[in-house]
Amino acid sequence: MRGIFIALALTALFEIQICPSHSQIHRADFPNGFIFGTATSAFQHEGAVKEDGRGPSVWDTFSHTFGKVVDLSNADVAADQYHRYEEDIQLMKDLGMDAYRFSISWTRIFPYGTGKINEAGVDHYNKLINTLLAKGIEPYVTMYHWDLPQALEDKYKGWLSTEIIKDFANYAETCFQKFGDRVKQWITFNEPHTFATQGYDVGLLAPGRCSIPLRPICRAGNSATEPYIVAHNVLRSHAAVADIYRKKYKNTQGGSLGIAFDVIWFEPATKKQEDIEAAQRAQDFQLGWFLDPLTFGDYPSSMRSRVGNRLPKFSPSESASLKGSLDFVGINHYTTYYARHNSTNLIATLLNDSSADSGAVTLPFNGIKIIGERANSIWLYIYPQGMRSLMNYIKQKYGNPPVFITENGMDDPNFPFISIKDALKDEKRIRYYSGYLSSLLASIKDGCNVKGYFAWSLLDNWEWAAGYTCRFGLYFVDYKDNQKRYPKQSVEWFKNFLKPTK
Repeated sequence: MRGIFIALALTALFEIQICPSHSQIHRADFPNGFIFGTATSAFQHEGAVKEDGRGPSVWDTFSHTFGKVVDLSNADVAADQYHRYEEDIQLMKDLGMDAYRFSISWTRIFPYGTGKINEAGVDHYNKLINTLLAKGIEPYVTMYHWDLPQALEDKYKGWLSTEIIKDFANYAETCFQKFGDRVKQWITFNEPHTFATQGYDVGLLAPGRCSIPLRPICRAGNSATEPYIVAHNVLRSHAAVADIYRKKYKNTQGGSLGIAFDVIWFEPATKKQEDIEAAQRAQDFQLGWFLDPLTFGDYPSSMRSRVGNRLPKFSPSESASLKGSLDFVGINHYTTYYARHNSTNLIATLLNDSSADSGAVTLPFNGIKIIGERANSIWLYIYPQGMRSLMNYIKQKYGNPPVFITENGMDDPNFPFISIKDALKDEKRIRYYSGYLSSLLASIKDGCNVKGYFAWSLLDNWEWAAGYTCRFGLYFVDYKDNQKRYPKQSVEWFKNFLKPTK
């Protein structure tokens, strides 16, 4: 979700709707057994990119290529969690969190994607998992959070090749073998829609492929076809992993598999039928692109009709393997946009990419009306009620599956000259969490089958193509002083929210 979107700098000139205040809520308001946690990813937090046998990923290559990251930074150190995981787990314990969602770096297990296992990488994650469990914190493990081994990109262009299915399945099975006795919640992929479109359509994320005339920075790619090929191989890879897990590991390990989807909620720009239909198509080309095959066995009909032969087809056996291969649905939700019918083909003609295929224009403003207060990121606007609408949509369309909010949060700017004392004052973040959790609670009272919530993020981190220009963390990371952690005001808010009732 947190990719870089089209510049919206002029929106600051328009009307801002400040989200309303919410009454104080508490974890006791949520159902018994509801899980609260924080989330991170390996590449954004670990650092130590050349230690203990780790191999290079496409993000190492991308971040060290001039012009790919706005502040010319890289994630070689990031938040240094590789060395400081014990300290960070204690921070989670102090917060009162039940779970920690983190990702395993594929290249720490297989430095070149396949071949000999790197035991030093296995040892690191064993220590991380064991420390979490010793503190009473449940691990939720993402197997792929965008850091594809560079060796596989070089060998066969990574996700563009069907060879990736076998190699990813082998990596995933190795994770089950090494960690599955203790890890019970697995997420095969993080935001496949984001890395398919941002990495292979507009070229803003690794591996940076595109064919858009207005973006000559991309040296290879086909924006009209490659995102669909990548998504197709991701879905087939998940189905292969689910089949392996259910046949060989589930009975003894007792775990569950899901995917974390990035989902913007879309409100129709007007009450016109064409805009209502545009909002639905926008959702079809985002969440439906992946969740429809995993629920119904095929892509949405709107994608089939509008993309045509560029959209790959599933065989009957592939369709059968996809249906029901999710035990739960992960949702990374941050913001809401307006959707309007695109009555012209001008955008498609200029860009020649997949983003115009939906026939919907999605923006955070409608004329001069802004949908909500903006966070720091150019794409993130605060609209808490979108959470409730999204949860009810999933309930109604997909049969009310178990849902975890696997990411939700907002960022502040990383001002270079602000004092740490002032940087810790994050009242807007507190309003954000209060509003979105209140909206989530309302959806649960509506009957939505939501099982847990993970705040993004525990720590300030390296934010992909945005580098260190923004701060999503509950804890401030001082990059100028050995990555020292400081609690922001939102930490105290979360401690009070999660405090057990007497």
